[in-house]
Amino acid sequence: MDPSANVPNDEFEDLHISSHPVLKHKMSKIRNKETLPAEFRKLLKDISFILAVEASSDLEIKPVQGLQSPIASYTGVALESRIGISPILRAGIGMTDAFLDIFPEASVFYLGLFRDKALLQPVEYYQKLPEVPQVDTVFLLDPILATGGTAIAACNMLVNAGIRMEQIKLITVLASMPGLQAVIENCKGLQIWCGSVDQVLTNGMIVPGLGDSGDRLFNTFG
Repeated sequence: MDPSANVPNDEFEDLHISSHPVLKHKMSKIRNKETLPAEFRKLLKDISFILAVEASSDLEIKPVQGLQSPIASYTGVALESRIGISPILRAGIGMTDAFLDIFPEASVFYLGLFRDKALLQPVEYYQKLPEVPQVDTVFLLDPILATGGTAIAACNMLVNAGIRMEQIKLITVLASMPGLQAVIENCKGLQIWCGSVDQVLTNGMIVPGLGDSGDRLFNTFG
């Protein structure tokens, strides 16, 4: 049974959980402990691509006149929204290429945060944000949302840089229900898009989860 089936979507209108069958298939594979780093990286990119398409379905477009096909002229469209991509280091790097494949002209804002393993609290160590970000929508990328502390800290970093919470879309592959509740309570106006949700969070780890996404992505176990 899909763990996300028990999530009360009607209570969280800004929470979007993918129901795409291909994503569900790939989620089952990325969780598997036998999945090697090379395949893990590909699965993470594939899942991120699906989430990118779903999360961008409401972007603004504008007409483009005077285009020419091999047969006749036509009026096309172009994205009007200015896009930012903000990966949380280090695991968010594994999601970045999928978004850049769709938005090759996007601005990329790296955020350096790690979770203190003893306190389970986020620690900021790096950020690359312009003084005045020229964006309409920012996709905040982090494969795992466990306690929610890192996501909350990242949202606050973006807001402090002048980006409104309503402009941010948090994209995560796997979230815990307690973590989602914490983010929703602390980040009013934020939209969240995730691949799957697990109900249990034990000692800061999602159960059954998929393990440490950074270690699995970069083969840094031990």
